[in-house]
Amino acid sequence: MALKNILLNFKKYTFLMTQMISRDFKVKYKRSVLGVLWSLLQPLLMMFVMALVFSQMFKFRMEGVNYLVYLMTGLVMFNYFSEASNNAMTSVVFNFQLMTKVYIPKYIFPLSKCLFVGINFLLSLIPLFLIVVITGAPISWNYLLLPYVFICMFLFTVGIGFVLSTISVFLRDMFYIYSILLTIWQYFTPIFYDISMLPMYLQKLFKFNPLYQYVTFARTILLDAKTPSAMTFLWCGLSAVIMFIIGCIVFKRKQDKFIYYA
Repeated sequence: MALKNILLNFKKYTFLMTQMISRDFKVKYKRSVLGVLWSLLQPLLMMFVMALVFSQMFKFRMEGVNYLVYLMTGLVMFNYFSEASNNAMTSVVFNFQLMTKVYIPKYIFPLSKCLFVGINFLLSLIPLFLIVVITGAPISWNYLLLPYVFICMFLFTVGIGFVLSTISVFLRDMFYIYSILLTIWQYFTPIFYDISMLPMYLQKLFKFNPLYQYVTFARTILLDAKTPSAMTFLWCGLSAVIMFIIGCIVFKRKQDKFIYYA
C-alpha cells in the first residue's frame, strides 16, 4: 500500500519536478554563450589537463592501458556523483521559502537535483564515447550493460543526497565538511592512477568504496570489452540499494521537522 502511494505521489508531481529541472538548466546556462555545450566540453578539457599533468609533467604511465579512456571514465562518473550529491545537499535548505508557502513532497528537491545532473551526465557520455572511438578502444555488446552501473550510481547518489540534505537542515556546517570529504573521496577513488600501485592492504580498503566499484565496472567494459565479474555486479547493486534505502529512511523520519529550522 505504501509503495502504491509513493508511485501515485510521484506521478502527481512529475510536472512540478520537470519544471524544477528545466529551471535548473535555465539558471545554470543563463547568459552562457556555449550553453549546454559546456556539458560536452568540460569533461574533455578536464581530461586533457589532467592527462597533460600526470602523463607529461609527472611522467605517469600505465603500460598497456588506454589512459585517455581510463581517465575520462573516472572523471565523468565521479563528477556526476560530486555535483549531484552537492546539489542535493543544499536543495532543501535553499527551497525553504517555497516549502513554507505550498505543500510539496520534500523528497522532490534532492531527487530533482540528481535527475538534473543526471541529464548533464548523459550528455558528458558523448565526448567519452568519442574518445573511445578516436583512441581505438574495443567496442563490444558489453556496452549494453553500462545502463546497469549508471542506474546503480544514480540510486547510490540519491541515497547520499537524501542523507546530506537531511543533515544540512540541522547542521549547516555540513556544506563545508562535505567539500572536504569529497576531496578525500576523490583521492580514494582511482580516477587518474591505478589501484595496483598501492600496497595490498590499501587496495583491499579501497575496494569497499562504492565509487571504485562503479568506475571499475565501466572501465572493464570500455577498456577491456569484457563482462564485469559477478562479484562486481553484486557489489554495485547492493551498495546502491542499501544506500538508497538508508537515505529514504533517514529523510522520511526527519522531514516533518525541517520546517522548524527554516
